[in-house]
Amino acid sequence: MVKIELRMINKTAIYVLWLREMKKFFRAKSRIIGILTMPLIFLAFFGLGFSNMKFPDISKDINYIQFLVPGIIGMTMLFVSVFAGFSVLWDKEYGFLKEIMVTPVSRVSIILGRIAGATTTALLQGIIILFISTFIGFKINGVIPFLLSIIFMILIATTFISMGLMFATKMKDMQGFSLIMNFIILPIFFLSGAMFPIKNLPLWLRYLSYIDPLTYGVDGLRGVMIGINSFSITFNFIILTGFSIVMVLLGGYFFEKSEVV
Repeated sequence: MVKIELRMINKTAIYVLWLREMKKFFRAKSRIIGILTMPLIFLAFFGLGFSNMKFPDISKDINYIQFLVPGIIGMTMLFVSVFAGFSVLWDKEYGFLKEIMVTPVSRVSIILGRIAGATTTALLQGIIILFISTFIGFKINGVIPFLLSIIFMILIATTFISMGLMFATKMKDMQGFSLIMNFIILPIFFLSGAMFPIKNLPLWLRYLSYIDPLTYGVDGLRGVMIGINSFSITFNFIILTGFSIVMVLLGGYFFEKSEVV
């Protein structure tokens, strides 16, 4: 049973860890370029290469770039979870994690600080992708859709960053972590409908996509951005919020039980 008490949460510790993640993000320019390269390649080659492709049940006014951009943003949020997990493993390797564990700060505060920092950096990357996509034909339909898309970006990032941290706390080998995460995130990505409508999948694969949190994130982004969605925006928000809460609680639980050496 997960027990997280309010008195265990140290706001100063959360802020310090959030600030550390932000400094690491802005100082590591190669990391920013590396993370953004794959989404931009997908946008350039798939978006422009299949720009005239049409799907059944989708308005002729919506081209493939419009359809693809929310999926690529979801992919960016998903892949950032891997780097959040690597951050924990690096801190284990160089002793930083052990140092903060022995401070009079609860592990709940530590995990919340890490999630907050990684979620913020993921959100920044998602906004960058959204901005760049406007140069290849994507249209943002106003301030309200943009703000709603940010909410879905935060929920997607929180869900999968918590998942990445959960796996990282149970592992010591970076190579093993990389293999496990690739084995997990690639099916999550392709089952989410990020590249194509989930209605095009065989029925048995469609059922698997319904238990994929990213499905509801991508569908929610499409709903608020371009008005194309398989489920209602409210339903997507509720389901994704539920996944996010569960993953944060599981991440906190496994981090509380983790070994630092």
